[in-house]
Amino acid sequence: MTSLILLAAIVAAGLYLVVLYNGLVRKRQMVREGWSGIDVQLKRRADLIPNLVETVKGYAAHERAALDEVTEMRARAAGLPRDDVAGRAQAEGMLSQALGRLFAVAEAYPDLKANDGFRDLHASLDKVEEALQMARRYYNGAVRALNVMVESFPSNLVARQFGFMHEDYFEIEDARERAVPKVDF
Repeated sequence: MTSLILLAAIVAAGLYLVVLYNGLVRKRQMVREGWSGIDVQLKRRADLIPNLVETVKGYAAHERAALDEVTEMRARAAGLPRDDVAGRAQAEGMLSQALGRLFAVAEAYPDLKANDGFRDLHASLDKVEEALQMARRYYNGAVRALNVMVESFPSNLVARQFGFMHEDYFEIEDARERAVPKVDF
């Protein structure tokens, strides 16, 4: 009878470990899915930027610094490895700030603001930014769920055994990147 109880306890413990392991796998996949969503939106934004820059160039050729900065920040963000979450977050924050300055410059040109191409690009970029924010929230939620399991007992024992690691959030760390861009004319 005691051997039957012992066997039942071992089977129950084994099943519990399988459930924990599968939960960790599910959470890791959600993190990967979340990062993929961010990556898609970043790609969409990067594809829109050259068109936006070219449109603004036609109207504000002497605002070269803002145009060059956007181009440089886009290239820097595109040049980082796909899985470098912290680096991509920093580079994309700097790109967002440069885009903000570019739009502030565009405000000084009424003809540019009235241009259909510029308005369409601006609206498209706004939609991409909204989708990017949603993707960031999803990713960070998935990271939080995985990190809780990786750090909580007893799932941390299973996580450590099978190599599940703590993931980084996609966040802006520099307070200057959170600030509203300032443009002086």
